[in-house]
Amino acid sequence: MKKFLAEIDVMPKKEILDPQGKAVTGSMKNLGLSEIQNVRIGKHITLEIDADSTETANAKVDQACKNLLANLIMESYSFTVTEA
Repeated sequence: MKKFLAEIDVMPKKEILDPQGKAVTGSMKNLGLSEIQNVRIGKHITLEIDADSTETANAKVDQACKNLLANLIMESYSFTVTEA
């Protein structure tokens, strides 16, 4: 059994309003950073997986994202898995 490290990014879909991102975008102007626009805020998740292969680890992470870590109606996700 090998140990793998997963780095997962979960973001609101482009079509979905991101009130937190909108608030931060507005605050950028107040900080003199009006060049920064369209901020989107999501989640970054790291986890460790014990698996026999990279393919198995990828499948486990994908299953975790679909079943628990991301709301597929409102969010999209991407991830990388590396051997620890």
